[in-house]
Amino acid sequence: MRNLLLNPVLNKEFKLRFRSFKGFLGLAFYLLALSILIIGFIYLDTRNSPMGLFRPDQSRSMFMMLSFIQMGLILFITPGLTAGVISGEREKQTLNILLTTNQSSTSIILGKLISSVSFLLLMIVASMPIYSIVFLFGGISPGQVVTILGYYIFTIFAFGSIGIFFSTLIRRTIIAMISTYGVTLFLTAGTAFLYAISMSVNQMGMATNNPVPYFFAMLNPMMNLLGFLEPDAFRELSSQSGVGIDFPLWAAYLISYTIIFLVMLMISIRKLRPNMKVRSKE
Repeated sequence: MRNLLLNPVLNKEFKLRFRSFKGFLGLAFYLLALSILIIGFIYLDTRNSPMGLFRPDQSRSMFMMLSFIQMGLILFITPGLTAGVISGEREKQTLNILLTTNQSSTSIILGKLISSVSFLLLMIVASMPIYSIVFLFGGISPGQVVTILGYYIFTIFAFGSIGIFFSTLIRRTIIAMISTYGVTLFLTAGTAFLYAISMSVNQMGMATNNPVPYFFAMLNPMMNLLGFLEPDAFRELSSQSGVGIDFPLWAAYLISYTIIFLVMLMISIRKLRPNMKVRSKE
């Protein structure tokens, strides 16, 4: 842990990313856009309400809308931030210089991963005070907000590891980015499409005791986000798709993406120095 905190790669990346005025200008515009969206949502609902009231159920709907917007932002930005961190160094011909330092492959990969998603984490954390507006109208508990925040952070690192994986294995940044976006698209839209098809097959009676929809649902981040926002959705998804499976869907999501995260990082660390072997002492 001490080596990670004193990681020169991580310190350099932090300085490059957080000393830029454009970065904080982008953060300001993002928070401004969220604020305008919330104010507009409240204004339209109160204007269309017969008594001009904003009810707790409307506040909950606003929170759910913001949560899905944030998740869409995570799934769209994370591959772009991480897919070029290693291949970009290779294209600039600075990777060999980085590998000649006394930094281990683990510290380089972790430093690149944390620094690449740090600005996105800052955006998510900075938007939490805007989320607190829903507490003025009720309908959402603080514990649910903290749960959604933890879910965001976990998903960012899980999908960030996929970008690091392709960035390490593929030499060209554009190809690594396309591959990362392709996998992300499959894990979101692809699993949702396959889930719908497998559920329709079950409902038509063409398959019995088919647990395939459960496995597609547990890999889909949007479905699991809906389950965190609506606890009854977890039970409904599990009962409809997981024939004979009593394991909670959210736990299956956490376990599966933890495995993906660890496997992606381990392969990236091993492939960062593919031609360097430790010689045994004679």
